[in-house]
Amino acid sequence: MKVFKFGGASVKDAAGVKNLSSIVHQQHGQLIVVVSAMGKTTNLLETLCNAYFHQDPKATAIMKELKDFHLNIVNSLFPLNNPVYKHLEELFTNLENILASESSLCYDYEYDRIICFGELISTTIISDYLKMEGIENQFIDIRKFLKTDQNYRNANIDLELSEQLCKEAFDFKASSTFVTQGFIAGTRTNQTTTLGREGSDYTAALLANLLNAENVTIWKDVPGVMNADPKEYEKAQVISRMSYKEAIELSHFGAKVIHPKTIKPIQNKQIPLYVRSFLHPESEGTVIQEIDEHLKLPPIYINKENQCLLTLTPRDFSFIAEEKLSHIFAVLAQYKLKLNLMQNSAISFSFCVDCNSAVFNEFLDQLREEFEVRYNQDVKLITIRHYNEEIIREIIGDTPSLVEQRSRTTAQFVLRNHVLQ
Repeated sequence: MKVFKFGGASVKDAAGVKNLSSIVHQQHGQLIVVVSAMGKTTNLLETLCNAYFHQDPKATAIMKELKDFHLNIVNSLFPLNNPVYKHLEELFTNLENILASESSLCYDYEYDRIICFGELISTTIISDYLKMEGIENQFIDIRKFLKTDQNYRNANIDLELSEQLCKEAFDFKASSTFVTQGFIAGTRTNQTTTLGREGSDYTAALLANLLNAENVTIWKDVPGVMNADPKEYEKAQVISRMSYKEAIELSHFGAKVIHPKTIKPIQNKQIPLYVRSFLHPESEGTVIQEIDEHLKLPPIYINKENQCLLTLTPRDFSFIAEEKLSHIFAVLAQYKLKLNLMQNSAISFSFCVDCNSAVFNEFLDQLREEFEVRYNQDVKLITIRHYNEEIIREIIGDTPSLVEQRSRTTAQFVLRNHVLQ
C-alpha cells in the first residue's frame, strides 16, 4: 500500500484535478490519496473565520467567494447532473449553518470548525471526479478515524486509538483506492481539530505509519527537495537523496517543502518518503530514507521571513540563569510561539520567533512585567546548512547582521529590516 499526498497548489484548478487523476490512474495496487484544500482556500477560510468570530458582515461576501471558486472548478469538470453538486451543497449548507449560529468564546475551536471545510470540499470534488473517470474509490472523513486531544489548531494524535480505527476504515476490501483529507482530525467526542498549519504532510506520514505503508509520495510544484528556493536563488538544485535526520533539520530551520512533524512517523518504521513534481511526474525527485549520514550534500539555504528578534534584560539586573530562562520558555509556550534561534549573555537573552500579530502585543506585555524588552519586527532569518565561506559571501554579502551563529554544520544570520525599538 502506498500513500500519495497532494497539496493545495496541485489541485488549485480544474487542470490540477485532471492531473491528479492522471497520476492516480497510472498507479497499481492499494493507494490512499490525501488531499489539502484547493489553492488558497485555507487563507480564505481563515478570513471567513475572523469575520464570523468578530461578527463582521463581510462574512457573507467571503462565503460567496468560497462557493464561486469551487463551483467554477466543478463546472469545468462535471456535467450538471453529477452527484458532486448535491454533495457540495450539503457542505456549503453545513458551513452556512455554523456562520448563522453564535460563536463560542474560543477562537481556536471555531477556527477548526470552519477551516476543515477546505479539505472536505476538495476531497469531495476529487473523489467524485475520480469515480467519473472510472477510478473507483472510497471517500473517508478522516475526522472519524484520526483521533486527537482538544488542543485546537495544533492537536496531538491519540496513536493507539487512531491505529485501531484507521485499520478498520482503510481495509481495502471494497476498493483499492481511498480519498481522504489532510490537516484535519477529530476528538473522541467528534469535535473537529487540526494538526497545525500545512499539516497535510503530517497526515500522510501518520497514515503510512499506522497502516504500514510501503512508501509515501508528496506531490509538489517543485522537482523535489532543493537546496534553496529557486525563486530566491537561481543556482538552486534538486537533492536526489537525503537522510531522515537531514530532513528533520531542514524542516526545523524552516524549509517549506516538508512539514516539521512529517519525518518522525515514517522514520520510526523506515518508510521511504518521496518528494516529486506533479508537473513532471516522470521525474524521480527526492527520496528521504535511512542512508549514510556522511552523504555529501551541497550547501542548503533557507530564508525565513517575517521574524521578530527580541532581546530581554531582567529589570533587577540579575543574571539570565535557569529560573529566568524557564519563565521565558513558559511564556513562549503559553502563546504557542516557536523559537527559531536563541543566544544569551550574562544579563540578556535574545531570540527569534515567527511574528504573530494576533498575540504579539499581549506577549510583549507579559514579558515586560519582568524584563526590559527591545525588539525588531519583520527581520529575516537566513540558515545555511553545510556552509562554506564562499556560499556565505554569496548569500549574505556585506549585509550587516543583528545576530550570527555558527556550528559545525549550520550558520544562521538575522538580518535587519527595521530600526530597533
